[in-house]
Amino acid sequence: MTEVYIFSGFLGSGKTSLLTHAIRQAKEEGLKPGVIMNELGQLAFDSAAVDGDVPLREILDGCICCTGSEKTEAQVQALLHEQVDIIFIETTGAAHPVEALDSIHSPLFGDALDIRGIVTVADGRRWLGRNSMSPQVRMLFLEQIRHASVILLNKSDLLTDAERSSSAAEMQAMNPEAPILETVNGKVPLDYLRKVAKGGRRAPVQQAAIGKQLPISSRLVSMDEPVEREAFEAWVKSLPDTIYRMKGYVRLEGHRYPSLFQYAYGMVQWIPESMNMPGNLVIIGENPGALEVPGNSHV
Repeated sequence: MTEVYIFSGFLGSGKTSLLTHAIRQAKEEGLKPGVIMNELGQLAFDSAAVDGDVPLREILDGCICCTGSEKTEAQVQALLHEQVDIIFIETTGAAHPVEALDSIHSPLFGDALDIRGIVTVADGRRWLGRNSMSPQVRMLFLEQIRHASVILLNKSDLLTDAERSSSAAEMQAMNPEAPILETVNGKVPLDYLRKVAKGGRRAPVQQAAIGKQLPISSRLVSMDEPVEREAFEAWVKSLPDTIYRMKGYVRLEGHRYPSLFQYAYGMVQWIPESMNMPGNLVIIGENPGALEVPGNSHV
């Protein structure tokens, strides 16, 4: 049977980092991994993290649990047709983990899959600041913790010893059955996940608005003109806490090609590119359409 792992967690928690490490380890073990990647926006920026020799299927512009089980079934069947040994499903940060789990339970291939469970990546800093979230978003964040088979307390290097201890204790109280592992950059031994993941948990599900009801949405911005880096980062620092994630290509003054830009929970990352990528930026959060983006930009 083909093992299946669902990678859950809020926006910017580190799911893609976990995915890249899991793929590398699976290949080192001689396994053929397959990936289903779910993006909230219309562009698949995170799919660039998946090696070209790894079968990849994408579900764009919506949550895996909201786009219909038919799409998910088709993607799983396509990977099984390619005879993969292990499947990693990275959900969008706005997905309810149990509904994502239900979306891959199908009578079409139920006997072909060993669904190992939900690995939830929790950003330690965001956990500490969870009370500043809107009620609907906070409920979703807590549900992702509550229904995990395994919890990764990620970015633990950014926490003090006391913060790590209290965060782990609070998460354990919310989900006593899930082992908790402190991680940095989503690095966790695949063998550890294979040992401790014991299948999807079926605890009672509390209502957490998702899809059109959840106030999280995405906005695609095309940036035609180069921007000054310090000015752009100053704009980023001025964003409200309800902007959770940004990713895309931004052209900086003095650079020939756009740079890959990543933003999550107040932290930015620039990765230089060696080709002329389209200047598109995806902004994810609550009401991103109200933002004024610097530079000559349009939706």
